Amino acid sequence: MSPAEEEKSLPLPERWPRASKFALSACAAAVAELVTFPLDLTKTRLQVQGEAAVHRNGAAAAGQAVAYRGMLRTAAGIVQEEGVRKLWQGATPAVYRHIVYSGVRMVVYEHLRDSVLGRSEDESFPFWKAVVGGMSAGAIGQFFASPTDLVKVQMQMEGKRKLEGKPLRFRGVHHAFMKILSEGGIRGLWAGWVPNVQRAALVNMGDLTTYDSVKHFLLQNTPLVDNSVTHSIASCCSGLVAAVLGTPADVVKTRIMNQPRDKQGRGLLYKSSTDCLIQTVQGEGFMSLYKGFIPTWMRMAPWSLVFWLTYEQIRRICGVSSF
Repeated sequence: MSPAEEEKSLPLPERWPRASKFALSACAAAVAELVTFPLDLTKTRLQVQGEAAVHRNGAAAAGQAVAYRGMLRTAAGIVQEEGVRKLWQGATPAVYRHIVYSGVRMVVYEHLRDSVLGRSEDESFPFWKAVVGGMSAGAIGQFFASPTDLVKVQMQMEGKRKLEGKPLRFRGVHHAFMKILSEGGIRGLWAGWVPNVQRAALVNMGDLTTYDSVKHFLLQNTPLVDNSVTHSIASCCSGLVAAVLGTPADVVKTRIMNQPRDKQGRGLLYKSSTDCLIQTVQGEGFMSLYKGFIPTWMRMAPWSLVFWLTYEQIRRICGVSSF
């Protein structure tokens, strides 16, 4: 048998390992995103609530009451005032985002772990290397996915604009992309990419690094084997750490992406992520950086659980080695 014929006889994951891992991680991420998306919408609404810069710039009516307080009331308010289906408003660009974001970050992390940074002689992956790999993979994945994240955040706020009597900005995902592109150019699609990438680096330091480190620690130091129990414990730990590290950057990212812009695509409320951070802390206090922490954590925990369980099972079914 010739080398070409021998290669064709190999299973698909062995012929195109990176492409296969990209597709598998994208599928697992899409499942996790659809299951937990209402919590993401709730979190986004909470994070832009009571925004001091908006009131200083006269974008909100004086003395206007805050529409929602707390996660449950926010979710209940959305259902009562906008309908159950609105809990999934913006889900389409969110799934698009994760096809790019999760696909890239998982492939990059495994490549860094196995080929660039390298494991130790005992096959363990040092924690500092896991931190570097996780942050790098998250930053690279999020940079490529930033336009879809921008559309997702802005579409999530459409229901709130309707209740406030403001005209809707977008008719759908394609219209949102085209409008942002026409108003701000290519640069406009990457509005807020800096805090976006910063957040992704922190979140993946919590998610990828924690999952990989906890999973292999359990396998090497406890009687647990490589099964769903181990995956569940590791994913719960990764969701908590990711929420603690990522929420402040997520608040800044959401506010920068949701702010009004001029014809050149420049923000009218914040000059940069640092300016947004300073204004937020000065105007609302340090704990405002953790607005939406509970729904963030309550979303990240089940998201990590669904994603990692689905991803590990899909890999096993398709004949790809465990993560």
